[in-house]
Amino acid sequence: MPRSWNRNDNDMYQAIKETNMDRGMSPERSEEIAARTVNKHRRQEGRTPNQRTMGTGNPNRPLEEHTRDELYNIAKQRKIEGRSKMPKEELIAAIRADH
Repeated sequence: MPRSWNRNDNDMYQAIKETNMDRGMSPERSEEIAARTVNKHRRQEGRTPNQRTMGTGNPNRPLEEHTRDELYNIAKQRKIEGRSKMPKEELIAAIRADH
């Protein structure tokens, strides 16, 4: 259990994980879905230190459909210089140039 989770978070995680495994999902996929669900719930309740998205969004969506924060996180993973001052359009261009 991650340190920032409380007992209710852990109980929710276990219930979701077990339900998914009962439905035939692999243990790894069940754990991922359970963790994402609990973390989303924590974000919605405002119990995370950062309200901005920490993810990079759906990789199957075009870059234009990502939020600026998601694009920033992608640029951060790729170590693109100057990303903090870039608006959404520049982030898209920089990510495409990095490919």
